[in-house]
Amino acid sequence: MSKYQETISFLFSQLPQYQKIGGKAYKADLNNIIEICELIGNPQENIKTIHVAGSNGKGSTTHMLASILQEAGYKVGLYTSPHLKDFRERIKINGKKISKKKVVEFVEQHQEIFDRIKPSFFEWTVALAFSHFQSKKTDINIIETGLGGRLDSTNILKPIVSVITNISLEHTSVLGDTLELIAKEKAGIIKENTPIVIGKSQVETEPIFREIANKKNAPIHFSDKEITKNFELGLKGKIQQENARTAVQTIKLLNRKGWEISDKNIKEGLSKVV
Repeated sequence: MSKYQETISFLFSQLPQYQKIGGKAYKADLNNIIEICELIGNPQENIKTIHVAGSNGKGSTTHMLASILQEAGYKVGLYTSPHLKDFRERIKINGKKISKKKVVEFVEQHQEIFDRIKPSFFEWTVALAFSHFQSKKTDINIIETGLGGRLDSTNILKPIVSVITNISLEHTSVLGDTLELIAKEKAGIIKENTPIVIGKSQVETEPIFREIANKKNAPIHFSDKEITKNFELGLKGKIQQENARTAVQTIKLLNRKGWEISDKNIKEGLSKVV
């Protein structure tokens, strides 16, 4: 067995993960990830991010954003979950997976921290992603939440823009059994004075998002109200048009903040996601 395979086996066997043990792996606070990141130098404070939560469409939206930004010439980190075949799919820069060597080195270097804090699989992976993106000096990083939002390990970020795709009933034992309760958990990623893009206007959730955004002085944008055109997409299906509008609304907000992403970049980026 290679050193990389040993490392991955250790992580999967030693660290609790949601897929294996369900709600017991869901931490009710962010203390672990805060402590871990402090011990490794708070890499999340030295990277620029777009933070994406939601029930459906997160994966498509994050990949669309990454593709568009790459077309514009930026070095783009992408953190997603779960993976299909290889753990390294979760952490990519411009489509290239994190190296096996980096994964092994990170675990070896911080083994003492893991033994003491006993982080969840997800907490460890988030710390690795932040560390990797900082070391590779990415221009911008698209970070997808795992479960929920408010208490998700990724929620120690201070993003440029926050994004919430549509909301549906999911993980109800942890997040709540109504759309309103789930929306409140997802809305936990809305930050002070930081624009928030909502992918879909829903009767049950819109008032919640507006109220929380208002309290935090966060400009709120419902992409299905502001962008009505259809796009040429590599991904097929009506829901993908909704995801594309969410991605494009986010890109428009980046442009307002001084990033340079053209309509051509948007068109090319959307067409290349398959």
